[in-house]
Amino acid sequence: MTQMLFYDKVVPVSPQRHRDLSIERVDFGFSAKVNSVPLTAVEIPLAAREYTIVFAGTEEAVAPVVVLGVADSQNLYLDENQAWKADYIPAFVRRYPFVFAQGKEPNQFTLCVDEDWSGCNREGRGQRLFDDEGNQTQYLQNMLKFLGDYQNQFVRTQSYCKKLKELNLLEPMQAQIVLPGGEKRQLGGFLGASRARIKTLAPEKLAELAKTDELELTYLQMTSLNNLGSVVNRAVPKKASEVAEE
Repeated sequence: MTQMLFYDKVVPVSPQRHRDLSIERVDFGFSAKVNSVPLTAVEIPLAAREYTIVFAGTEEAVAPVVVLGVADSQNLYLDENQAWKADYIPAFVRRYPFVFAQGKEPNQFTLCVDEDWSGCNREGRGQRLFDDEGNQTQYLQNMLKFLGDYQNQFVRTQSYCKKLKELNLLEPMQAQIVLPGGEKRQLGGFLGASRARIKTLAPEKLAELAKTDELELTYLQMTSLNNLGSVVNRAVPKKASEVAEE
């Protein structure tokens, strides 16, 4: 799972280059062409209420992701105005257009911004990154803290997923869905936690997962699979009468 997805022109943030740059959050259209985004473990309790959560990645490493669509390049959580249609918005989406670039040292990160995003402007719309003297604004300081917290949670999520793999709790999954109009489609290529495998864990391993709340997160992931039907329903075109009632 790439950490860049909808980023195009990422450059380090600096007062020399971005003194007059402002960020205006107009909509979430930048995410319209992705059908899933990464999730950190701490987000699972809130995300499980509205999204289907699965694990995706490689043999070496996996990560939780939220399913946004049932076709490639499809985000069903956007409305016609490119506004987000859910109470909870994943942190991966909320941090855009910012991202941390890792340096040569493990804990060395540089804040970068996607200059090609339409919300980046030099006309003063939205929030400035630096004041007239070149000092960081409160907005930029808040974003630095947000991305710092995100990075910490990302590391913790890696540890959680590594534990799931070591305990052999993940298994390949696939879902058969029926789209509006009767078309059948099979979703696959992802992993999910297994109740059967959890039940075979040694008592001490089960207690360890419970103590760290990771057992709860794992059950929430499995429960979130029940939301797949609501994701499919988002693909159903609204009737004119329904639109008029809103």
